[in-house]
Order: sequence, then structure tokens, then C-alpha cells
Amino acid sequence: MSILPGKKCSSCGHLTHEYTEFKCPSCGKGQIIRDRHCREISNTYRCEECGFEGP
Repeated sequence: MSILPGKKCSSCGHLTHEYTEFKCPSCGKGQIIRDRHCREISNTYRCEECGFEGP
């Protein structure tokens, strides 16, 4: 069994150890994970539960 080296960013899809994780501000169900770089450049993310997009 292998362990992933972090979590996948919802914006860029890269695996990262430096991230922020929060529930979707629209539906409250989807988990949003954003790496530091995507937060700094305000890269958009999309909730996989409801389709909400935000910076």
C-alpha cells in the first residue's frame, strides 16, 4: 500500500504538502484543496459536488 505525498490541488491538480483545505462555500459538501501558489495567483477552483467556481 502506497501513501500519496500530499493532496491534489483543486485548481491545478498537482500534489502538494502546502495547502489549504475547506468546504465549498456554495454547497458545503465538496472539499476544496488549494496549494500555496494557486492561492497567491488567485487561480480558479471548481467544486466537484455542485460545480461552483471561485478564486
